[in-house]
Amino acid sequence: MEEYDGLTAIVTGGASGIGAATADRLHQGGARVAVLDLDPSGAARAHFGVRADVSDDESVRAAVAAVAEHFGRLDIVVNNAGIGATGTIADNSDDEWHRVFDVNVIGIARVTRAALPHLRSSPAAAVVNTSSIAATAGLPARALYTATKGAVLSLTRAMAADHLAEGIRVNCVSPGTADTPWVARLVDAAPDPVAERAALHARQPHGRLVTAQEVAEAVAYLASPRAGSTTGVSIAVDGGMQNLRLRTGAGNA
Repeated sequence: MEEYDGLTAIVTGGASGIGAATADRLHQGGARVAVLDLDPSGAARAHFGVRADVSDDESVRAAVAAVAEHFGRLDIVVNNAGIGATGTIADNSDDEWHRVFDVNVIGIARVTRAALPHLRSSPAAAVVNTSSIAATAGLPARALYTATKGAVLSLTRAMAADHLAEGIRVNCVSPGTADTPWVARLVDAAPDPVAERAALHARQPHGRLVTAQEVAEAVAYLASPRAGSTTGVSIAVDGGMQNLRLRTGAGNA
């Protein structure tokens, strides 16, 4: 029997990057997967693609209802949809602050809220949110993005406390700098893309970018019925960036 046999999962932002890797990983484990995305056309054929804008409550509710009707149930929600932002607090307007929070934080609330009636009926309900190393480490020129991911980390713990008695586990993953389309665009826009990519590799103790598949494996663990005693936690997938301080040169004393 596969790990997720009989279970249905929603993955927001599941048409590319970490979301696509997660959708594929859950499907490989036996789950029926619905990809919610602004443009679901990029989703793998094996998945049920539904257009959804996580910044619009009506769109979210319609998408979740379509998934529940199509599969007859809903057990796992992976809140992966998000957008990036660069700059210090002086570099983004109020409108941009509202826009990024609306997607990265309130979007999680919208999707999970719409899914709650179905999750309450599931024998293996799990919610996994995507936070970031930015929630626990100060990164330069990422003020707005960092604020949203810190909110995701705190929101995850609050959601876990609120819904544990209903049999719903809530956790999050906190990736380091991952090799995703968004990061690729940032690198390409840098004055020296080669140097920028090298710096991003070097920033992480294991010396390279995190892969989308590595993050997907952590999500798969947190979403699994086998992780029934794991709730309210964040798993760092960051090559040691959160906790390690390695010395360079000879010796580690």
